Amino acid sequence: MTAKVPRNFRLLDELEKGEKGLGDGSCSYGLSNGDDATMTDWNGTIIGPGHTAHENRIYSLSITCDEDYPERPPTVVFETRINLPCVKEDGKVDPSKFPILGGWRYDFDLERVLVELRKEMANPLNRKLPQPPEGSTYRK
Repeated sequence: MTAKVPRNFRLLDELEKGEKGLGDGSCSYGLSNGDDATMTDWNGTIIGPGHTAHENRIYSLSITCDEDYPERPPTVVFETRINLPCVKEDGKVDPSKFPILGGWRYDFDLERVLVELRKEMANPLNRKLPQPPEGSTYRK
């Protein structure tokens, strides 16, 4: 059995990983407010995958890690409008249609959520879906 790391230590590790920009650079994340001692509110960015309707688009997301994270999944909301089956009309990612959130495990992290959302964009069923005008957002 793996030892459970306290929430803040876990989020500090994720923050460090996000700031280093590990991976291929197609997804990034960090705190919304660097002074947020609770590390609750995060921003995420996904660069749309090539050869899809998302190519060359930059998607902004807000991520909330409440006091139960990482025992429970974060709340993920697209700020940039997107047409994906797992995203509700208000931009919120629906856990019942997105297995990473619906089947959340303690060892999943914010990077995995963003990478899996990008994979959803490239999924053959989703790659050609018509998209809202570039740059449009859910906020009025």
